[in-house]
Amino acid sequence: MNINEWEKWYIEILNDFGFSREKDEETAKILDNILNKKTPLTIEKLQTKIHYKKPVNDYIVFGAGPSLKNNIKEIKKRRKLTENILIAADGATTALLEENITPDIIVTDLDGKIDDLLLSNQKDSIFIVHAHGDNAENIQKYTPLLKNVLGTTQSTPHGNLYNFAGFTDGDRAIFLALALGANKITLAGMDFGEYVTKYSRPNIKKDIEPADEIKQKKLKYAEKLVEWIKENTNTTIIEI
Repeated sequence: MNINEWEKWYIEILNDFGFSREKDEETAKILDNILNKKTPLTIEKLQTKIHYKKPVNDYIVFGAGPSLKNNIKEIKKRRKLTENILIAADGATTALLEENITPDIIVTDLDGKIDDLLLSNQKDSIFIVHAHGDNAENIQKYTPLLKNVLGTTQSTPHGNLYNFAGFTDGDRAIFLALALGANKITLAGMDFGEYVTKYSRPNIKKDIEPADEIKQKKLKYAEKLVEWIKENTNTTIIEI
């Protein structure tokens, strides 16, 4: 999806949720300034780094939905993880670590279980940190602690920041895989229903609880964006 096509989606999302473009861009500036003090990754460096580690074009994207743990166990039985590039959508990182799997890449707005995100980064997971209107505090607090970081925004890309398209961590992870040249993308734990897990919402009391209205609406957009990918790209998308 090119930036002009994404802009149409973005405007619709801003209007539907009542989000502020100005706040998105304020947080994006904060992230860009932090990355200016580090050595941020470019998409070219990310491609080189990830494909040197795993010279393959098959990806698995792990969302944090109710099917996640079962999907992970199924994948472990049937596939060699070394033959796939593993991308975790934020809180899915925790479920992977529980199964002794370290994702190659984590796509995050830093609202998952922070200790697990930091641990995975120490284990060499590359971070795609996303700036939006209400995560400025976490951007400021945690991004300086991370290594191997590429920054993204959902508004106009600038400076060190990219916009590969996408709204939630899960569908942005798929768009990232496309940008990295994926031939095949397997989706695990990518549920678009009415429930959330402790991996997606670390503060909930039970392992799975009903999603609030806003979360359900976000998941609907994620589902529509995944459908757009299926209809408009030649990449094979496999749902398990």
